[in-house]
Amino acid sequence: MSAKFNVYTGEPDGGPVPAAAQLGLEPPRYCAECGRRMIVQVRPDGWEAKCSRHGVQDSKDLEEYR
Repeated sequence: MSAKFNVYTGEPDGGPVPAAAQLGLEPPRYCAECGRRMIVQVRPDGWEAKCSRHGVQDSKDLEEYR
């Protein structure tokens, strides 16, 4: 799956990534597939982001890619 939108800014992919996001301090705010704003819940152990069209992402699911 290739991202079409920047998950931190909502702009078409390829734009700049904010410094806090580069440091891993910021959860994604926009869906990579459709660019819609997601509902984000930040927890002490990570975050959960929900797109109304593409479902839920959890930081625990992405740990294997780090």
